[in-house]
Amino acid sequence: MVYKTSCLLLLPLALIFLDFIIISSLAKPIPTTFINVLTYGARPDGSTDSTKAFLAAWQVACASVNPTTIIVPKGRFLVGNLVFQGKKCTDAPISIRIAGSMIAPEDYRIVASSEQWIWFESVTDVSIYGGILDAQGSSLWNCKKNGGSYCPTGAKSLLFSGSNNININGLTSINSQKFHIVINSCNNVNIDGVKVSAAADSPNTDGIHIQASHLVSITNSRIGTGDDCISIGPGSTHVSIQGIQCGPGHGISIGSLGIAEDEQGVENVTVSNVDFTATSNGVRIKTWAKNSKSFARNIVFQHINMKMVKNPIIIDQHYCFYKPCPNQDSGVEVSNVRYEDIHGTSSTDVAVKLDCSKEKPCNGIVMDNVNLALQLVNRPAQASCNNANGLANDVVIPITPCLKRDILMT
Repeated sequence: MVYKTSCLLLLPLALIFLDFIIISSLAKPIPTTFINVLTYGARPDGSTDSTKAFLAAWQVACASVNPTTIIVPKGRFLVGNLVFQGKKCTDAPISIRIAGSMIAPEDYRIVASSEQWIWFESVTDVSIYGGILDAQGSSLWNCKKNGGSYCPTGAKSLLFSGSNNININGLTSINSQKFHIVINSCNNVNIDGVKVSAAADSPNTDGIHIQASHLVSITNSRIGTGDDCISIGPGSTHVSIQGIQCGPGHGISIGSLGIAEDEQGVENVTVSNVDFTATSNGVRIKTWAKNSKSFARNIVFQHINMKMVKNPIIIDQHYCFYKPCPNQDSGVEVSNVRYEDIHGTSSTDVAVKLDCSKEKPCNGIVMDNVNLALQLVNRPAQASCNNANGLANDVVIPITPCLKRDILMT
């Protein structure tokens, strides 16, 4: 009798739960709102200023309680400085689908009056799909190369700052005045299938720069610039870089680090499946030769091909860009760096250069299955070591004298 009574009491609860399941399965998905920038006055003719139209479309998307997609159709849209502010937005996701191109004014001074051309500040759940950003930066490069005393620093083409859950997919950025894509103080960022292009001699045109950001993934991208293909600045952690074609450019760099004494460090970075072609560096860690509490640790470089690379593997703890250079030892601590399955050719005699700090030597350097040869020259490449300690496992060519052979491998 007690068993039957309990079953009767549970039956209404079971029916309620069943109704909930049925109602949930029949619930309609949240509708997506579509906004076309043409509606707000944008013109795809490459000459009409569409800045206000893009900002108006963003304001509507920002206020929407439903997911919103901003449509940028085919054509060339001239836009000046754009600031997409997210502090007052709802929590609904915003997607921007670009079929055409967004171009900066030909007069570089208009965009260079700000430090960034297109800026997303404090946004959440924003995605960009496709499209071309053309900053038309060549006239500013020429100004700098000709020694113009009134040349502005230039603007970054695309900046995300203080933002979360960002996706950039299939975007092309060309001819940036300065850095192409910058991720600063952001969390959970995915960049996939982007193309970045600028002339090999264009100054300071890093492809993708990451700073003070966490959980950043960059995959399946092709980058050729006048500076670093990808650079990782202070305060960045848990960065994954995979499937990159780099060249021309200065390679993939961690740093520069240590320009400020109390600067944050970089840790937990993996760079994998990268092809470097005719770059000035391959995988590089660069730190300033001055006092610092910064660090670079838990770094993995693996499954990498080098072709005619000037400095395939380099740790440079005497980096200097601004003159006069400080004549000190770097305080940045470099530790637990692994180089695995790295092959190819060097365009200079020294294929491996570990130039570490006397004050804080590099520790925990491990090389495993590294084979680098000179390009088109019948003699072996060389390695240079200063103040570095670690292990050499399996085949390591060129022989790196500061790294001990792993006894278990002999």
